[in-house]
Amino acid sequence: MRKLNYKYLILFLILIMAVKAKGQDWANLNKYKNENTLLGSQTPGQKRIVYFGDSITESWGTVYPDFFNDKNYINRGISGQTTPQMLLRFRQDVIELQPEIVIILAGTNDIAGNTGPTTLHTILGNLISMCELAKANAIKVVLCSVLPAYDYPWKKGLEPAAKIEALNAMIIKYAKANNITYVDYYSVMVDERKGLKSIYSEDGVHPNKEGYRVMESIIEAIIKNL
Repeated sequence: MRKLNYKYLILFLILIMAVKAKGQDWANLNKYKNENTLLGSQTPGQKRIVYFGDSITESWGTVYPDFFNDKNYINRGISGQTTPQMLLRFRQDVIELQPEIVIILAGTNDIAGNTGPTTLHTILGNLISMCELAKANAIKVVLCSVLPAYDYPWKKGLEPAAKIEALNAMIIKYAKANNITYVDYYSVMVDERKGLKSIYSEDGVHPNKEGYRVMESIIEAIIKNL
């Protein structure tokens, strides 16, 4: 009798976990679902540009909103996201918006282990998959360097600086080999510890208004060339 009860208890717990997992929106597809619907199809000559990333991209719209005003720029950053989450929502939040260009900035949350342990090779692979999806849909790709970080305030002691530097080298190599535009925020914003310069950030990871102004000057020059 005890074995029978135990068996049904296990089955019940598995069912609960399955229902819970089904109800989760791991990639946060609902965040921009309504906004995407309201945008509708791109009109001729509109030339949308999607900024696709994590909190560094999302916060750009709140810390320095002037950058997005009166432009065909669409912010599709989600705080805390890693590249596998972004890859899952790439079709909905990029391809279906029919942009001329997608600007991808991601990878630091992967190194922080936000969705579990990973490798630099896996992070690069997810970025490559996004690039291939964009190219298959006639969307120009801009790959951005990961911003420097000496430490993560939400997960201290990981020593991410060297990993970020190595990942950026891998991104540069891939971009050059595949004729993809690369944006180097890193070199301008890095300090002597290979962290983010204090004048550009309050927490060592996320840019402040001055940091976003520096990024603006770099990316606007790239967009003009494209």
